[in-house]
Amino acid sequence: MFGYRVPAPDQAMLISGGRRGQGGAPFRVVTGHGKFVLPIFRKVRFLTLAMCESEVAETCVTRQGIALTVRAVIAFKVGNDTESVVNAGQRFLSEQDQMAVLTGRIFAGHLRSIIGSMTVEEIVTERQKLATEVLETSKTEMAKIGLIVDSLQIQSIDDGETGYIEAMSAPHKAAIQRQAQIAQAQATQASVEAQQEAARNQAEYTRQTAIVQAEYSAEVDRAQAHAAQAGPLAQAHAQQEVLAAQTELAQRAAQLRQQELVAEVVKPAEAEAERIRLLAMAEAERMKIQAEAAASHDRVALDRMLIDQLPQIVKEASAGLANANVNVLNGTDGLGEIAAGLVGQGLTILDSVRRNLGTPDGENANADKNGGSGTANGHSGRVEIE
Repeated sequence: MFGYRVPAPDQAMLISGGRRGQGGAPFRVVTGHGKFVLPIFRKVRFLTLAMCESEVAETCVTRQGIALTVRAVIAFKVGNDTESVVNAGQRFLSEQDQMAVLTGRIFAGHLRSIIGSMTVEEIVTERQKLATEVLETSKTEMAKIGLIVDSLQIQSIDDGETGYIEAMSAPHKAAIQRQAQIAQAQATQASVEAQQEAARNQAEYTRQTAIVQAEYSAEVDRAQAHAAQAGPLAQAHAQQEVLAAQTELAQRAAQLRQQELVAEVVKPAEAEAERIRLLAMAEAERMKIQAEAAASHDRVALDRMLIDQLPQIVKEASAGLANANVNVLNGTDGLGEIAAGLVGQGLTILDSVRRNLGTPDGENANADKNGGSGTANGHSGRVEIE
């Protein structure tokens, strides 16, 4: 809009003409907002509020009379308050670059004054103290011209060719070098000790390795010897087991052959002998019965018929015995028991027939039968017929 002026954020707008400013200033100060300005009747100028920098390189003499070249950097600006703006505007509005020049000169004078009261050792070791004292002494003077200092940095201190600072640092350098040499010697010693320790460890490792290898070789040799013996031992053991098996097989074959011979030769012969003996006994019994029958006139015909049938019964029994599988558990006594049993059975049959017919002779025959049966049953032998 025509006549409306606005200063930048880092500027102060100074309006001259018309009413005077605050405190009798020849202009009004406007910051942070705009204002209508009548053309021709009012004049507007702008003063920077931005940060400025000034460098100082001044040769100063210390309290010891040693010349030092001090380089410093000052960061400053116009104060934000109206009074500072008015003071700076009245001094630097037309030539604002002169703020840096004047600031440098002011600080150069204060540096010379303060360094003249200090020793080189204090200046070198207490730079922050030097900067603080320079700031404190220049604050009032800088405020009069509307400027404030944000920081002061001492960049370098040089004694030229005098070599005082270098000589001052010589003991420290010597101490540092001595410490460095000691550290180097200690490091060398530690390195040598480490190498020796490594050599000892290597030797110990070599020894342990040799021992392990020797033990391993011995173990391998023992295993190989054991393996070499294992084959013949296993073969001998196998042959021994084969011989034992063959011996057992031969014994079983002999036992089997013996049993076969008993079954094929002995038992048939014994059975045949027993059959013959039974026939003889039956024949004798028949003759005895014939004799007894001859004494009885009433039952002659019946007795003769029974007598005639008795050999046939015994023969059939003996024939069955010959064809049977007889296991004789007590030898010849067992065969006798078989024969006696057969004869007893024949007599029992005869006696039963006589009792049924009411013949008194049946009692005698029954008595004979009981006697024969008792005799047969009195034997302690055991016979099994299948």
